Amino acid sequence: MQKLIVGNWKMNGLSADLVEAEAVAAGLGDAAVRVGICPPATLVERMSRTLAGTLVAVGGQDCRAEASGAFTGDVSAEMLADAGATLVILGHSERRAGFGETDALVAAKVEAALRAGLEPIVCVGETLAEREAGRAIAVVTGQVRRSLPAALAGRPFAVAYEPVWAIGTGLTPTTDQIAEIHAAIRAELVAVLGDAGARAPILYGGSVKPANAAEILAAAEVGGALVGGASLKASDFLGIIAGA
Repeated sequence: MQKLIVGNWKMNGLSADLVEAEAVAAGLGDAAVRVGICPPATLVERMSRTLAGTLVAVGGQDCRAEASGAFTGDVSAEMLADAGATLVILGHSERRAGFGETDALVAAKVEAALRAGLEPIVCVGETLAEREAGRAIAVVTGQVRRSLPAALAGRPFAVAYEPVWAIGTGLTPTTDQIAEIHAAIRAELVAVLGDAGARAPILYGGSVKPANAAEILAAAEVGGALVGGASLKASDFLGIIAGA
C-alpha cells in the first residue's frame, strides 16, 4: 500500500512561505509515496496554483458541515474544493479540545467532505490521562466507530492516530505502542466498513521528525504520517518523506 505523508501547517504560513511547498515538490523526485500539504485557508488557493502539475496535493485543515450559510469565519468543503484542495483534515485533537468538536460533528464534516469530492483524513487519539487509565484503545476505537460514517465505504479516506500527549511535546510513543493502537484501529475499521476499512491508510501523527520517521513508518499498520511543525520546512519534511 502506498504510504501517505501529509503536512499540517496549522496556523502558520504567509505568501513568502510558499517557497517551502515548492521546494518539497521539487525535492520529491520519484518518491513512491503520496504527499500532501494542508496550509491555512488563506493559502489553499495560492498553494494549489503554485503546486499545479506536481506530485503534492493540497488540503484544508477543517471544514464546516454545511455547504453554505450564515456561519461567519467558517469555510465549507465546497469552498476548499473550489480553491483547489483535494484533501481535508477533520477531527484534529486541537479542534476536538479547543472547539468542543464531538464525534458526531466530525462524522457530519466527513459527510460534507465526501459531498464536495474531498478525501477526508479523520483524526483520533487519546489524552495522557486516558492512556494512564488504561483506556487508550477503548477511547480511540470509540472515536473511529462514531466519527466515520458508512458513506466512506468505496471512497478514498485515511485515519490519523495522534496521541494528544505527543502533539508538539517532543514525546513519542514506542513503536510497539503505535503498532498496538494501529492494529486496534484497523480491526475497528474492518468491523465498521468491511473491505473499505481494510484498505484505508492509518497515519501516525505526533512529534514526527526526520530522526524518528523511518522507525515509525516501518511499524505494523502505519500507512503514513500526519506531520505538524516539521512540515513547515522543506528540508525537514523531505527528510520524513525519505523515511517512508
